[in-house]
Amino acid sequence: MKICVFCSANQQIDPVFFALTEELGKWAAENGHTIVYGGVNQGLMECIAKATKEAGGHTIGIVPMIVEKSGRLSDYVDVDIPCDNLSDRKQLMMDQSDVFIALPGGIGTIDEIFTVASSATIGYHQKQVILYNMNGFWDALIALLDDLQTKGMIRGNWRDYIKTADSIEEISHLI
Repeated sequence: MKICVFCSANQQIDPVFFALTEELGKWAAENGHTIVYGGVNQGLMECIAKATKEAGGHTIGIVPMIVEKSGRLSDYVDVDIPCDNLSDRKQLMMDQSDVFIALPGGIGTIDEIFTVASSATIGYHQKQVILYNMNGFWDALIALLDDLQTKGMIRGNWRDYIKTADSIEEISHLI
């Protein structure tokens, strides 16, 4: 299975997120999954790729050309798929992946989560997004989605498109 991982490219974040991301990369490799990710050599992006590669797994980096030109391409990318911009990147990630796991991240990660989920709601695909809720990182987003659901702003149930998991064990049951 190809698992797309959305996550932060920042270094100055809680070390627990790095430890749990390493576990996920190792688990993915040991279970024969390929990691599709943003291909950047920083933050959780570099962490997931390094852990996957060190455990014998494979990675696919979907990398904007502006990132490659700036020298931020990870050495842990097995297959480099260059793209023109972030919209192109998200489409290529959707095309390349079977399921999506969102680790802690910021604006870009949230954008990716909702691009995939909204595409599923109107029938472009039936792929799921899983919020890996490390140390409660996604609690506020989950509360917001529940609030939007209560206010009638979401057709159907958002949990049909976005799942939540607090552990790798829970992730393994969802995919």
